[in-house]
Amino acid sequence: MKRVFLVALLWIPLLCFAYSASAETFTCLACHGSMRGKIRVKSGALVDVNVDADKYSQSVHGGFDCIVCHKQFGSNPHEPPKMASAPSDIVSLSGKLTHKAKVDPIALAACSECHSDAYKSWQQSIHGSNVIQKKQSDGASCVDCHGSPHYIVPKNIAVSHVNKKNIVKTCGECHEKEELAKKYGFSNHILERYYESFHGKKYIIGHPNAPTCVDCHKYHDVKKWEDPMSPVAWDNRTDTCGRCHKGATKKFVAAITHKPIGKDNPIPYYFEKGLIALLLSVFVFIVGHVILEAFSEIRDKVLRKGKEGHHE
Repeated sequence: MKRVFLVALLWIPLLCFAYSASAETFTCLACHGSMRGKIRVKSGALVDVNVDADKYSQSVHGGFDCIVCHKQFGSNPHEPPKMASAPSDIVSLSGKLTHKAKVDPIALAACSECHSDAYKSWQQSIHGSNVIQKKQSDGASCVDCHGSPHYIVPKNIAVSHVNKKNIVKTCGECHEKEELAKKYGFSNHILERYYESFHGKKYIIGHPNAPTCVDCHKYHDVKKWEDPMSPVAWDNRTDTCGRCHKGATKKFVAAITHKPIGKDNPIPYYFEKGLIALLLSVFVFIVGHVILEAFSEIRDKVLRKGKEGHHE
């Protein structure tokens, strides 16, 4: 009996914590679940004040209190935010993200508390270096790929932004923009080239093993292709492609590229020209064969009539 009482006693703090957590979340959603529209904050950014309570409860963060991420806010939502209430390392990191997360850099930095490995990889990636080192606001961060933190669901769920069915479109949100292509020197027809490829065609028809962007370029630690650590660097491509194509050689991997087909990309360029020439020659052969066959029939009928008239 004493043991049962002790076990029950140990559960009391946990139950109190669970109750306080749900109560805190309920307090925030009581307003933000019904509010509509946007407000402009001091940074000049427009903030959507509505949070869908049902979608939030079904997300991976649905069991968290709002102040787990929005650390500068207290229990009373009408008090001014206090940076001192957030941990010093989060405040320090948020200072590097103010140009990117104009609404709440503390919340974006708070991702690193639970996802430290992913955050470290992202900081060393080309996306992270654009944000932190080069101070570019158009560099991709967590929310650009995963969507709103309020509604993130596991990647095996069909509506997830990083689900296999959606990941190509998610990457294309940035990589199809002409202004970013000019700024960073990549082709803004990457998705078009991908969909034209054998990989892309398999992906379109729903093949489960069709490779997507993250299979070749990785995800959190994406590197520029010229980086020696990139899986698509020239010295690494045979290993990367070899995971699916056993025995891949330098000549084989040279044909796999996102560059537009042209003379500066000779292998697919001349291969395409050769296929076009082959296709046209087949049509010419078929049409020529039909014409000769028709001519032969006409000739035989004319000569036959001529011979019959001669005999009469």
